Amino acid sequence: MVPVTTLELPADETLHVLVPSRAVGAAVEAVSPRVRAHRCDPADGPPGGDAARARVWVPRSAGATAPDAGFFAALPDLRLVQLLTAGAEKFIGRLPEGVVLCNARGAHTPSTAEWAVAATLAAQRGIPFFVREQDAGRWSFGTHRSLVGARVLVVGAGDIGRAIGRMLAGFDVELTYVARTAREGVRAMDELPDLLPHADVVVLIVPVTPETRGMVDARFLAAMPDGALLVNAARGVVVDTDALVAELASGRLRAALDVTDPEPLPEGHPLWSAPGLLLTPHVGGAVPETGARAAAAVTDQLRRVLAGEPLVNVVDDY
Repeated sequence: MVPVTTLELPADETLHVLVPSRAVGAAVEAVSPRVRAHRCDPADGPPGGDAARARVWVPRSAGATAPDAGFFAALPDLRLVQLLTAGAEKFIGRLPEGVVLCNARGAHTPSTAEWAVAATLAAQRGIPFFVREQDAGRWSFGTHRSLVGARVLVVGAGDIGRAIGRMLAGFDVELTYVARTAREGVRAMDELPDLLPHADVVVLIVPVTPETRGMVDARFLAAMPDGALLVNAARGVVVDTDALVAELASGRLRAALDVTDPEPLPEGHPLWSAPGLLLTPHVGGAVPETGARAAAAVTDQLRRVLAGEPLVNVVDDY
């Protein structure tokens, strides 16, 4: 259980916030006349002047990582790092003591869930194959699998996993959730060896933790039945890339990946030419509405800070 956390801010004090862009800065300053935004890129070095008085830092969303100690040393008043993303693994355990980490839970939920369902449906119906045949000018009739009535195992029963389940409901799938902790309607991770052999589709939507890093290894994949589809909407490091390449190369399994390890995928990597793979470049959350939802998560959090209310979406260290 994450403890209730608030930020104490004197009623007459200006709340200085480090932001990654003008757009986020405009949204932040619209919250209250007491809020002042300062554009900040850690690559440019530690902030100075009024920016060094910041109590809140909003890192950029794409590729953001925790900077070195020098950056934080220049921010003695920093108390909150508010992410624009749901994934927080690059910041967990890397912030100074007393600095709270919060994510933007929900901002990427609709779009990421949509990608997972779209990729699953496309892979099941052979759409990548038909697109390649269209490019080649060939009318190649073929029968592929269906999503309707498929046995789908969703590994991860959080906000996005639940949204995936709701979207899949219209396909009459046989849905099973798996998560770290068993509860009503959710099976435990240690049940995976018994569940995997019966899954037509396995969707990964877990956070990166020591337990999930490399979780989908050769043994995990071997437990999946012939012809099954692995869909990774989580992070690339959840999957052992070499083990997956081996299964794809043999033709025994198929996959749809929005994330890879390494990422970006380098030129000549075997995943580029692996058979049975639908690959997208980490675009699951990338729709026009996502930015507005992420900015709304930031502004809601700042209103809580100003009102002395408990913060939301506080990230536990797992």
